[in-house]
Amino acid sequence: MSLRPFRDINRKKTRVINVGDVKIGGDNPISVQSMTNTLTTDVKATIKQINYICEEGADLVRVSCPDEGSTFALKEITKHAPVPIIADIHFHYKRAIEAAENGAKCLRINPGNIGDKLKIHEVLSAAKNNNCSIRIGVNAGSLEKDILEKYKEPCPEALVDSALRNIKILEDQDFFNFKISVKSSDVFLSVASYRQLSKKCNYPLHLGITEAGSFIPGSIKSSIGLGTLLLEGIGDTIRISLSDDPIKEIKIGNEVLKSLNLRNRGVKIISCPSCARQAFPVINTVKILEEKLSHIKTPITLSIIGCVVNGPGEAAMTDIGITGGGKGNNMLYLSGIQREKVLTKDLISKVVNQVEEKVKEIQNNN
Repeated sequence: MSLRPFRDINRKKTRVINVGDVKIGGDNPISVQSMTNTLTTDVKATIKQINYICEEGADLVRVSCPDEGSTFALKEITKHAPVPIIADIHFHYKRAIEAAENGAKCLRINPGNIGDKLKIHEVLSAAKNNNCSIRIGVNAGSLEKDILEKYKEPCPEALVDSALRNIKILEDQDFFNFKISVKSSDVFLSVASYRQLSKKCNYPLHLGITEAGSFIPGSIKSSIGLGTLLLEGIGDTIRISLSDDPIKEIKIGNEVLKSLNLRNRGVKIISCPSCARQAFPVINTVKILEEKLSHIKTPITLSIIGCVVNGPGEAAMTDIGITGGGKGNNMLYLSGIQREKVLTKDLISKVVNQVEEKVKEIQNNN
């Protein structure tokens, strides 16, 4: 038990699989992924977007492969990608084989959609021969016809039934290097489906609220759904699905994990909403600091509080803290201890310098 057991999350120890050099499941870090929205056949644009996504902190990137030209492009894309590439395949089994042979480290498929057993066997053989894992991607919007007839509508039991059916297809072929998702655009349906599936299997789960919407509603829906499951110890890899720039998906995904202390990467800023008591412009200060500190990958906590009501208390729990003071004399805290007064005009440069010094200290001690 930790010093603060109310913060403990007891993660379910799922089976460990490999997606290239990224391990998923067990005690391994929860990975964050996104998906390109370029034409995959535009190799240059796709590689460029993959690099942008990875610079933001992605562990995996998914690429759509709807045709032969896209799977052929993977050969060049995977050579330059800094992280393992997941190929998104839906119906044609040959696309899955081509993707595995051209460097994809995971295939997102529904085995039941691939066709007869011979075709499935060919796909799994290609996956095995090329060290390629699989994600069974069940979606409420594309359930099998007979399952929809059985349950009348998408419901948790229907999604789990589909997942278990597809799991058996892979197990019957002695293929176990796979993870599973049971996604819906409905938070309640998604959460209930993942809870049920987690009780019925020990394979790693990829979490997501699919088609969550634009930036604000999509981020909120995803944070509620994924946050609920992650707090319960469910989930091994995540994607925030937004109708927006894929980079924002990575930002939100990492913030969700950071908020739950499941994975710490970069500067965690604790800041007040500001009010008439603020001794410096809190909102603008935080915006500027977020931009200036975005390159930091070392986990550091920073509190930016505009007055002395909560400032000293928050500063006591962060690596670096600023509390607003009268006449532009703000107080700098280091490891909870008052260090020096800082004029408002010098506040941003002082904080940036202190964060960079803290990074050097941490790196030298490791």
